[in-house]
Amino acid sequence: MGVTKLLESSPETEKFLCERLLDQTQPISDRFRALFSLRNLRGSGPRHALLLATRDHSNLLAHEAAFALGQMQDSEAVPALEAVLKDRSLHPIVRHEAAEALGAIGLEGSVPLLEETLVSDPAQEVRETCELALKRIEEQKTADDNGMSSLTASPFLSVDPAAPAASTSSVDHLRDVLLDEEKCMYERYSALFALRNHCNDDSVRAIIDSLGAKSALLRHEVAYVLGQLQNKMASAALSDILRNGNEHPMVRHEAAEALGSIADGYSVALLEEFAKDPEPIVSQSCEVALSMLEFERSGKSFEYLFIQTPQVQ
Repeated sequence: MGVTKLLESSPETEKFLCERLLDQTQPISDRFRALFSLRNLRGSGPRHALLLATRDHSNLLAHEAAFALGQMQDSEAVPALEAVLKDRSLHPIVRHEAAEALGAIGLEGSVPLLEETLVSDPAQEVRETCELALKRIEEQKTADDNGMSSLTASPFLSVDPAAPAASTSSVDHLRDVLLDEEKCMYERYSALFALRNHCNDDSVRAIIDSLGAKSALLRHEVAYVLGQLQNKMASAALSDILRNGNEHPMVRHEAAEALGSIADGYSVALLEEFAKDPEPIVSQSCEVALSMLEFERSGKSFEYLFIQTPQVQ
């Protein structure tokens, strides 16, 4: 999901969206519609609702709420996101997203907690996310010190967890870095986003090859990027991931969302099949992806409150 322009809304609209997001009796797709709408809004009400949603029984919704706060780069959300990261009773996918959001917001005050979690957290995906967040905050500080407004903006309108490698790097070089298990996670992420920005068949093939990486965190980001690219070359590899019940749920979830973005006939059939998956993170991802497709095909916006800015799902 991409970065969106924030705006003001009527109190009635805001109240409806907050209540719909937090109403656990509503279908998960309707709650996601509210979430995607709230990420467009300013103010304490939307922020509070999204922060409450990070504690939701649905780990998928909770992690998406943390992601949204990071994409909004809402510094007022930092204390609550830090509390989510520290709460080890929460699913690692939620805590990982809280760490990524802290990196996206980029406050130096988050560094001590990220450093502590990097060495002490039991979940590898959370530790690796803290590594990325710390490096991103460091690079943002360097950009600020050099009089730059921010890190390189993404052409896909997302706040990425790593700045892309130099645009002059060749696809072959970037592929080598991405596939090198000895490289640090930030370098591999940087190579991944640079390959995404090349946006050609050779770069897509290189990205697909990295779905065999050892790190579940990296594999999940690769699937996310393939969803941004919406290239049908990735359909078979993403389908294999969704079908693999032994794969990490966070990777299967991103594969499902990416297949929803690609939206060919085979992908849709697979989403319908795995909407019954026993893992809620996966089944709910398929349900949301199918609902989004239904709205798109009917010519309607999935969001209750829609802003006409280009986004890549």
